[in-house]
Amino acid sequence: MAHKVFIDGEAGTTGLQIRERLQDRSDVTLVQVDAARRKDPAARREAMEAADVAILCLPDAAAREAVALAEGLPVRIIDASTAHRVADGWAYGFPELNTAAREAVTSARLVANPGCYATGAIALAAPLVNAGLIAGDEPLSINAVSGYTGGGKELIAEYDNGTAPDFFVYGLAQAHKHLPEVMHHARLSARPVFAPSVGRFAQGMAVQIPLQLNGRRIADLRDALAAHYDGARFVQVVDAAPRVVPTTLNGTNLMELSVHGSDDNGVAVLVAVLDNLGKGASGAAVQNLNLMIGADEAAGL
Repeated sequence: MAHKVFIDGEAGTTGLQIRERLQDRSDVTLVQVDAARRKDPAARREAMEAADVAILCLPDAAAREAVALAEGLPVRIIDASTAHRVADGWAYGFPELNTAAREAVTSARLVANPGCYATGAIALAAPLVNAGLIAGDEPLSINAVSGYTGGGKELIAEYDNGTAPDFFVYGLAQAHKHLPEVMHHARLSARPVFAPSVGRFAQGMAVQIPLQLNGRRIADLRDALAAHYDGARFVQVVDAAPRVVPTTLNGTNLMELSVHGSDDNGVAVLVAVLDNLGKGASGAAVQNLNLMIGADEAAGL
């Protein structure tokens, strides 16, 4: 029997890619609302009532409204917005974080999809904090570059019409919406300095955490990451390469982690590469959906 899935906000970038990953599956039936009624609360509630799982691809305020709209219904929810990533009662949808996280996603009614930058940063930092190789109060900096699709319709339009710059850094006021979830789920008590940027490419992402080794060794950092993700289907620890290309994993739900630097020089750079619309958004939502409905974790991915 096919599981019924409603994508609330399927016309947006994330929603379209989720739909693309689900539309040909025999174990999933998409519940849809007529285009003219997509913003009609009554129609959306009807769709949620008909669905086993609703995936919210909406701005934060609209996602909160959608959750309220579903009150009293048995529908399970995956929220791709920022609204519930550190909220009580919500499972955090990064199954590779630890065994408890995977079990929580599998059984939860409410799952918050991680942010794209946060996925890379947490993937690098959390295992090293758990292994005692990074202290929770250690001052960290996180640098990242993303494809412009992460900026939504307005930024995509700027690049499509040629008015956007080739590269820009933003969020330097240190109030980026992904910081709270990075701190919470990586167990960091000191606020990292975060410098995100956007390049002239549609999809792809590289997240970097520079470290002063201070007695740590490159091999120990790499080994801790490799041990944590041993057996993971979508997170791989790879050898350091002379160049890291943010677009390498586009179109996949994979994320590659690597450790660069030199014990002799006393410095390292931790790097995560992922598709900001794959493991950083739509792919992650489908992975979480698969766990929730008991499907193969890689179905549609």
